[in-house]
Amino acid sequence: MKAVVAGAGIGGVTAALALINAGWDVEVLERAPELGEVGAGLSIAPNALRALDAVGVGEKVRAAATPSQAAYNLCLPSGEFLRRFDPAHDTPLSCFHRADLHRLLAAELPRDVVRTGCAVREVTSDGEVVHDTGRVTADLVVGADGIHSAVREALWPGIAPHFRYTVWRGVTEPGVESAGTFTFGRGAYFLVHPIGGGRLYWALAVHEPRPGIRYDDDLAEVRRRVRGWHVEPLLDVTPKVLHNDVTDLPPLPSYVRGRVALLGDAAHAMTPDMGQGACQAIEDAVTLAAVGLAGYDRARLSRTHGIARMARQKGAMALTTSRLGYALNRLGMRAPASVVRKQTEKLWSWTPPTAPAGA
Repeated sequence: MKAVVAGAGIGGVTAALALINAGWDVEVLERAPELGEVGAGLSIAPNALRALDAVGVGEKVRAAATPSQAAYNLCLPSGEFLRRFDPAHDTPLSCFHRADLHRLLAAELPRDVVRTGCAVREVTSDGEVVHDTGRVTADLVVGADGIHSAVREALWPGIAPHFRYTVWRGVTEPGVESAGTFTFGRGAYFLVHPIGGGRLYWALAVHEPRPGIRYDDDLAEVRRRVRGWHVEPLLDVTPKVLHNDVTDLPPLPSYVRGRVALLGDAAHAMTPDMGQGACQAIEDAVTLAAVGLAGYDRARLSRTHGIARMARQKGAMALTTSRLGYALNRLGMRAPASVVRKQTEKLWSWTPPTAPAGA
């Protein structure tokens, strides 16, 4: 059985690993000229770690991860804590520079599986794929090619990303310490994760009225927006700042068309406010390999739609510019830690499916 995976990001690489383990002949087509990941940091929650266990790399990922307490260390801009991590009851997130995690996963693939510099140009529901260097017919085509997916556009045309807010991201130079924090301001929040090598990943999310607003000096703009915040010193040791608008997708009624399935951002791009973007792509990958096309929608639609909706709602609440909304946020952050644990347990308790008997 032949599978073609469009996209060699974290979701695509995980899909390739899972399908190879399930006995598929896999070819990964990556449009970039070199295999790698762009971006800054990301977190992996326990649900995604279980998915990675299913493809045999969970322990390697755990060993390489840096624990972060940011989901529980909630602060005001002054540095006052609204809630703190409790080592007796709270589970830290596993954090990485995105490129480091991608490198670890990609190293598990056979050397000849990925073709770089090879963009997908056309896809049909019966598994025909036209790419930069030819054409191939597959029993399964996996669209893991991101929010602007060529595979989705071919078979689910007209699905446009929706602007939510804007974000600046950076990685500090080595030598800075933090267990991880999440700082709430009015109309903005500032996330900090340790990502190994003595570095911190940070992200400043800000409410903006429309997409596409840009600034001549991004670092100076971040300084302006967090002036007086307790995180301000991190900017002195941040050599480069990335600025992107955050978008998500409307819920698709199906992730399957004939022999083609979408996963990750191509299927259900979500805002990062639940920390589940990469996690859900990893879940998708191992689920597709286990249940196949026939069971994929049943296994994934409800869960991913729900998480995307929660992320969008959480982001809108966290970035409210109203005085009342901000006051309610602060009050909510002081809720008992047991309430937060119940919420995360519902999200993090997911376990990967197993292949049907005889599959």
